[in-house]
Amino acid sequence: MQVSSSSHFDKNLVKLYKSDSSYKAKVAKTVKELVNLNPATPGSIMIHKLSGTENYSISVDMSIRIVCRWRQNEIFLSDIGKHEDVY
Repeated sequence: MQVSSSSHFDKNLVKLYKSDSSYKAKVAKTVKELVNLNPATPGSIMIHKLSGTENYSISVDMSIRIVCRWRQNEIFLSDIGKHEDVY
C-alpha cells in the first residue's frame, strides 16, 4: 500500500518536528502501522471514522492526531497536529 500526503500535512509535519523532534519516531511508527492496517479491524492503533466524511483520525499520542483517508491502494494523509487544531 502506498502513502501520500497533502502539502498541508507536510507543512504541519515540519512544524511538529520543529516543536518536538521526538515526534519523528512516533509519527513514523504510526504511519508504518497504518500501512498494515485494515480499518474494519484496527487492532491496537487508536482510530475512528470522522462523522460526515470519508476521513479517519489516528492518534499518534494523547495530543497529536493524523487525519487520513483510504483510496483503493493508497493512504492519503491530509492533516496532522494537536487534537483541537485538526478537527
